[in-house]
Amino acid sequence: MAYVRNCLGEFVEDLRRELDPQHAHFPAHVSILPPRVLQGTEPEALNLIEKVCREVEPFEITMGDVETFAPVTPTVFIRVARAAYKMRELHDKLNVGALFADEAWPYMPHLTLLKVDSVEVARAAIERAEKSWSRYCDTRTVLVDQLTFVREAVPKQWVDLVPVPLGKRLATIR
Repeated sequence: MAYVRNCLGEFVEDLRRELDPQHAHFPAHVSILPPRVLQGTEPEALNLIEKVCREVEPFEITMGDVETFAPVTPTVFIRVARAAYKMRELHDKLNVGALFADEAWPYMPHLTLLKVDSVEVARAAIERAEKSWSRYCDTRTVLVDQLTFVREAVPKQWVDLVPVPLGKRLATIR
């Protein structure tokens, strides 16, 4: 996942607390791969992530409109509007080997605001989220320069395992 650690991330976390206090502990992020069972070991998965991330230079994405996946799933999110193709390319490069999963839906880059149990609750929340988002006047841009490899420790609670920077890093010669 790519954490959103700027004022946009703070806005999303505050909005999530307002809309769904029971899931307020989730930090703002854009998932690159949906949750999955590994097809190999964690070291194999990390090795793959590091290899792919070295080949991808940091890039910016810009967030677009508030949307929902309802009626398929009662999720409210902010869509990635600019450079979503870079997120999809990264997803496709990572969805192989130890990280492969046959995903139920096509990957759509987004920043989740809340995932609830019913379409009715999601539809009510989308109106509130759209109003808040329309009043938000700070940056809508996120620099994706690092991914974090995470593991679900207990249901709906993620533990950060390793941060992995994007791009080639030049070694300093002493």
